[in-house]
Amino acid sequence: MDYFGAIDIGASSGVLVVGWIEDGKINLEEVYRFENGYKKHNDRYSWDLSLLFSNIIAGLKICKEKKFYLKSLAIDTWGVDYVLLDKYDKIVGDCISYRDLKTKQYINEYKSYFDEKELYKRTGIQKQLFNSIYQLLVTKINNPEYFEKAESLLMIPDYLSFLLTGIKSQEYTNATTTSLVNVKTNEWDVDLIESLGLPKKMFADNLKQAGDNIGILKKEISDIVGFECQVLHAPSHDTASAFVAIPTIDKESIYISSGTWSLVGVENSKAITTDLSRTLNFTNEGGYQYNYRFIKNIMGLWLIQNCKKVWGNKYSYSDLEQLARNSTLSEKVIIDVNDPSLYAPNNMVEAIKSLCDTKLDNEGDIVKCVYQSLAFSYSQTCEMIKKMTGKKYKRIHIVGGGSKDSYLNQLTSNLTNLDVIAGPVEGSSLGNLVTQFIGFGKIKNLQEARKMICESFELKYFKPEKRSQTEINI
Repeated sequence: MDYFGAIDIGASSGVLVVGWIEDGKINLEEVYRFENGYKKHNDRYSWDLSLLFSNIIAGLKICKEKKFYLKSLAIDTWGVDYVLLDKYDKIVGDCISYRDLKTKQYINEYKSYFDEKELYKRTGIQKQLFNSIYQLLVTKINNPEYFEKAESLLMIPDYLSFLLTGIKSQEYTNATTTSLVNVKTNEWDVDLIESLGLPKKMFADNLKQAGDNIGILKKEISDIVGFECQVLHAPSHDTASAFVAIPTIDKESIYISSGTWSLVGVENSKAITTDLSRTLNFTNEGGYQYNYRFIKNIMGLWLIQNCKKVWGNKYSYSDLEQLARNSTLSEKVIIDVNDPSLYAPNNMVEAIKSLCDTKLDNEGDIVKCVYQSLAFSYSQTCEMIKKMTGKKYKRIHIVGGGSKDSYLNQLTSNLTNLDVIAGPVEGSSLGNLVTQFIGFGKIKNLQEARKMICESFELKYFKPEKRSQTEINI
């Protein structure tokens, strides 16, 4: 039996999942799960990459204990964050988190570097102040000496793969989140990079694709974990991997990757870079086999996760769902889930209350307000997608951790008036594994993989029960 490993790391947690194909079905086993989160360091929010790497090693050692001798493994993480490496391959500065607010302080200075309309046409990426391009410009303004030392730039999954193999390479899907990849060439936009005054040497001549081989585990790593294996590129942006795992074989579905963020959108063969899509703040992130994910970023379950922390983690997620069901709050109580005040508040509960005109009396009211607001935002986004693509859609596919939330799924179906298909839960891990299966010839292509996913995993179906009284305007 050939076993494959997916290391999927999000902003709040990571997981190592082993996958294999048996009797025509995909099988998964979660081997190791660990927490993640940014920390305050040098007055900035940053990631502890050494801790992440130690957790990867811990997970691989458990694979050995379970006799999962992996044929290959691949890593996917969130996008936009990166490290700069010097000539000794040491990190220059800190690995700053996208939740750090420093980029907002220089909003007026960015205009001197590029025209926003032109940037969108070149890269297809929405304006988000956490995008790598803005982070790099903040470094250029505050710490220009970093670029004097830096020899290379690696996105987080590329860096973790480098620690495993000793080989540096840059993968396409995560690279597109930098807003420095040209939508026409699907490579680094060298003219743009040089116009920003960024060192060209930090960017490889060719971006790698999911399924490409990086190398084998370094001997010192294989000695520690107890086996040798290949390390491949996954679609290393976790949303790109999640979209691979969506169990559909037609073009009539809208997709939601539901986790810390909710990414709502569709797959296109070409980027949409119209003035309307820019104004509505849609992004064209690079996907598997150069498909574009035309999506809108919505704050997602970040809101629930942080309310849970404020309440001392005394409630499970299923508890919170039940509290919301029991709440008598009006369905018309809606907040803007993308309000900047919700991005990194000291107290999420108070931040939500401050946005709501209606008094929220208890935990159930707060959670119900968040769920209703998320579903409302999904419905608005679906209407925008229909308008920009000129297409009609029959259903919504939801993958990721949020697909377990039946209450939110039903609200989404009600508000959009579309059928909702929920699952698989481990969307990013599964998509990561699927590209490895395809790379090793275990599955013929993406269409066959999605058909196999339908046959391998339990999916849940939701139909509109009623049209909400809340009016959808775009």
